[in-house]
Amino acid sequence: MEVHPTGGKQDGGQDGGQGVRQGGQGGAHRGGARPAGARVHSARAMAARAVDLCVALLHEQPSAESAESVASVASVLRAHGEEGDLGLDDATVARMRAAAARLREVFAAPGPGPAAALLNDLLAGAARAPRLTDHGGASTWHLHVDSGDDAPWDEWFLASSAMALAVLLADHQRVPGGLCASPGCGRPFLDLGGGSPRRYCSTRCATRERVAAHRSRHAPSGADGAGPGLSGDG
Repeated sequence: MEVHPTGGKQDGGQDGGQGVRQGGQGGAHRGGARPAGARVHSARAMAARAVDLCVALLHEQPSAESAESVASVASVLRAHGEEGDLGLDDATVARMRAAAARLREVFAAPGPGPAAALLNDLLAGAARAPRLTDHGGASTWHLHVDSGDDAPWDEWFLASSAMALAVLLADHQRVPGGLCASPGCGRPFLDLGGGSPRRYCSTRCATRERVAAHRSRHAPSGADGAGPGLSGDG
């Protein structure tokens, strides 16, 4: 089932430091005025954007607000089609980071029931009545669940991401992702496959853990190297 629960934001101008998006006919939509089909406002695309933003906000620049953290978030938004003056600043990124921490709890949920409860709480607090928008003709029609085309970045991020993850949970009847099991990583990832749940965010982390497990199994248990190897997670 393909749905269009969320979308990109209108040209992101800065309003009093609040990171409020500017709408209107003259604004450049994220992804721009483009041929039909050039950009898909699907639940999967919005969830993938949510994951990338969570990684940028919580793992790549987790310590303090800085020009680097603003640039990191802006880079993710542009990679997902956002254009124009994004109007991001330290305070905006700090609020988006708080939203990312709440979304991360969904990926950490042990099953669809707990994940659904978390998403229901997020939607109750962040989402508004669904509305169709084409951002003044700059995009195809799609649904938004934030308060308006000029809603602050953090509100848009939390509401749109929670809606997308909720749609995917309903479609697949499972948590639509997880947290990387590699020690020291813990990054969220999207998992919509039909087989066994993934454990790692990337091939790199999976390979690193396989190598570590192999070395652990074949490492000597004593200083003289005479003991049996240690068991590990294959």
